Amino acid sequence: MSSFTIYPAIDIRGGKCVRLVQGDYARETVYNENPIEVAKSWETEGGSYIHLVDLDGAKAGQPVNAELIGQIAKAVQVPVQVGGGLRSLADVERLLGLGVQRVIIGTAAIEDREFTEAVLGRYGDRVAIGIDARNGLVATRGWLETSEVEAEALAKELASKGAETFIFTDISRDGMMQGPNVDAIVSLAQASGRTVIASGGVTVQDDLLRLAEHAAEGVGGAIVGKALYTGNIRLSEAVAAVQAGKR
Repeated sequence: MSSFTIYPAIDIRGGKCVRLVQGDYARETVYNENPIEVAKSWETEGGSYIHLVDLDGAKAGQPVNAELIGQIAKAVQVPVQVGGGLRSLADVERLLGLGVQRVIIGTAAIEDREFTEAVLGRYGDRVAIGIDARNGLVATRGWLETSEVEAEALAKELASKGAETFIFTDISRDGMMQGPNVDAIVSLAQASGRTVIASGGVTVQDDLLRLAEHAAEGVGGAIVGKALYTGNIRLSEAVAAVQAGKR
């Protein structure tokens, strides 16, 4: 079985660990005042890679919580990946310099192709492309806008420019606790020929096992947020179940 990684998510807004429903800043729940402690707890529970989102940065178009993100990267032994407002080489270099293992380019992958290709050319597999889709079309700017670009077409094009990893979110499933869109995730992996990390909709442990069954087809992992904070999924149990390959 190909490897499958569970990425516990920490969404940062105002220095706190929060969750939004479908990217709506007006529908926020604060889960913890201290994201550093949250990251340490996920590492203790067996998390082998931590997913951070700078929600303030996504809105501002540049990192806002970089200092805190650097502190998190230093506080844990496992790698961290970060997305949210990365639209310049300087910002990417700053985060990588703070100890971040992988940066996620989202809106800029649509709006600034020159920058995206430059980052891929310079940093290769330390860059993931975040593709957030609504009805198969890519959404940008924290999901506030929907483009006319098809998710699979974008993935194919950027794979040809050096993208090795995609993080795919089906916005309709995010924060709704309805399960992931497995067919769309597998389809994107097959279309791009690259690794796809699923994001949005993972609700119960079985969702992770369903996705992990497609590891050989390029589904390399899943980001889990709300379900961990509500207790629907226990990270240590989910990691063990995926490693055992049992449903």
